[in-house]
Amino acid sequence: MTSSIKFKLSFMMFLEFFIWGSWFVTLGTFLGNTLKASGLEISNVFSTQSWGAIIAPFIIGMIADRYFNAERILGILHLIGAFLMWQLYNSDSIANFFPYVLGYMILYMPTLSLVNSISFRQMKNPEKEFSVIRMFGTIGWIVAGLSISYLFKWDSEAGIQEGLLKNTFLMAAVASLILGLFSFILPKTPPAKVEAGQGKESISKMLGFDAIKLLKDRNFFIFFVCSILICIPLAFYYQYANPFLTEIGLENATGKMTIGQISEALCLLLLPVFFTRFGFKNTILLGMLCWVLRYLLFAFGDAGELTFMLLLGIALHGICYDFFFVSGQIYTDSKAGKEYKSAAQGLITLATYGVGQLIGFWVAGYVSDMYVDLKATDLPQFWNQLWIVPAVIAFVVFVIFLIFFKKETVKNQSETI
Repeated sequence: MTSSIKFKLSFMMFLEFFIWGSWFVTLGTFLGNTLKASGLEISNVFSTQSWGAIIAPFIIGMIADRYFNAERILGILHLIGAFLMWQLYNSDSIANFFPYVLGYMILYMPTLSLVNSISFRQMKNPEKEFSVIRMFGTIGWIVAGLSISYLFKWDSEAGIQEGLLKNTFLMAAVASLILGLFSFILPKTPPAKVEAGQGKESISKMLGFDAIKLLKDRNFFIFFVCSILICIPLAFYYQYANPFLTEIGLENATGKMTIGQISEALCLLLLPVFFTRFGFKNTILLGMLCWVLRYLLFAFGDAGELTFMLLLGIALHGICYDFFFVSGQIYTDSKAGKEYKSAAQGLITLATYGVGQLIGFWVAGYVSDMYVDLKATDLPQFWNQLWIVPAVIAFVVFVIFLIFFKKETVKNQSETI
C-alpha cells in the first residue's frame, strides 16, 4: 500500500469518526437543555442509532455490495448527511429534529462498514495494517471532543445557556461535506460480489439469521443473551454521561470524555495479553464488573473533591467496551467457523447495536422520566438514583454470565485481534 493510499484512508477514518464525535457525545445535553426534550423523547432520538444499525445491512448488502463502488456510495451518503446535519442545526423543536436525525442515522450507520470495506480492499496484510488506519478514527473522535470543550467552549455553562451546542451540528455538516467530496478521490472499490464473480447473498445471511443455529450451543446462547442485556447499561452511558457531567458542573465535560477514547485505544493493546493469560470468560467478566464500578463511581462522585471518581469512571470505558465487545467478536468468530463467520458477526451486531441498545435507550428514558420530579428539587440525588439502575443491571448480567457460562478455550485469539 502506497503512502498516498495510506494518507487517504487515514484521513477518511479521521473524518468518519470526527463527524460522529462532533455531535453525538453532546446530543443528550443539547436535547435536554436547548430543545427541552423529555427523557422518553431523548431516548427516541438516541434509538435512531439502533434503527440505523438494523437497516444498515440492507443498504450495504443490497446496494453497495452489488451495484456501486463503495467509495461512491460513501460520498453520496455523506453529502446527503451534510444536508441533514444542516437541517438539524436549524431545528428548533424535537418534532422538527426527529425526522432529520432518523434519516441521518439510517444513512450514517452503513458508512461505518463502508470505510472498513474500502480500507480492507487496499490492504495486503489487514491484520497488521488496519489498526494503524483505524487509530486515526479514534483520533478524529478525540479531536472533535477537545474542540467542543477547549477551542469553542460550546459545552460551557454560558455556551449551553446561549444555545451554542447547536453549532456541533454545523461542524458535523462541514466535515460531512468535506468527506463526501473527498470520497470521490478515494481508491476505487468496485462491488465485492462483481469483482469476485459471486452470486447474490441472501437477506437472512446479511442480517445474520443464517447463524441462528449457533444458539443451540449453550455457551453461545448465554453469551448472546448477555450481549443484549449489557447494552442496556451501555445505552445509559451514551444517553446521559454528557448531560450528567455538564449539569453537575464538571468543566470541559466533552473534552474530558475523550479520556474514554484514549483508554479504549490503550486497552485494545492490552486485550491480547489479558485474553491469552486469563481466558475469554474472565476477560468478559472483568469488562462487566467495570460497568458496575463505572456507574457506582458516577452515582457517588461529584465535580468537587470527588472529581477523580468521575474521571476514573470515564477512563474505565476502555475496559468496559474492549473487554466485552471486542472479546465477544473474537469469541463469535471462533464459534462460527468459516461457513457462518460473517453471518455470526452480523447476528451479534444486530443483537447489540440493534435490539440491545434499542431496549437500553428506552429503559434509560423511562428511568429518567421516573425521577424527573427529583431532578427539579435535588439534582445530585436524581443522578445518584439514575446511575444506580444501570449498575444493578450490569451486576445482574455479571452474575448470569458467571453462573451459566462454562469455561472454554477460544482458538486463534491473538491472530483475530
